[in-house]
Amino acid sequence: MEKIPMTAAGYSVLEDELKHRQSVERPRIIQQITEARSHGDLSENAEYHAAKEQQSLNEGAIAELEDKLARADVIDVSKLSGDTITFGATVTLIDEDTEEKKVWQIVGEPEANAKAGKISVTSPLAKALIGKSKGATVEVNAPGGAKGYEIKKVEWK
Repeated sequence: MEKIPMTAAGYSVLEDELKHRQSVERPRIIQQITEARSHGDLSENAEYHAAKEQQSLNEGAIAELEDKLARADVIDVSKLSGDTITFGATVTLIDEDTEEKKVWQIVGEPEANAKAGKISVTSPLAKALIGKSKGATVEVNAPGGAKGYEIKKVEWK
């Protein structure tokens, strides 16, 4: 069983989602099934079948969340330091073509969210960055072609 690295914040988000699915979604879906059952013939009852489908999806999500939480390897980023990029580092990059500045935190797969500035440790960019330090340049084979970045800053937040 392979461990899944994640930050404490990422673990907390997964825990919150699990609690919500167990204590809010599950009872709501059970109520829908109960109501749909009271309408009579189940073989032609679309509400019943839709509620059962929702229940199946919710239970699958609960099982997946429980698995991720059980395999979580929580890494306290606040205790990390240094100039070399590793898991949890927040890295400021300058695109060599556009001079555009980007800030990324390297996190575990379950908590990756590009819009929030968090990239998965398994992404091509994170793989290129790990082991490098401030001042280095990296070449990343992205889906849109090769991109070059200069590492301007490495922080631990």
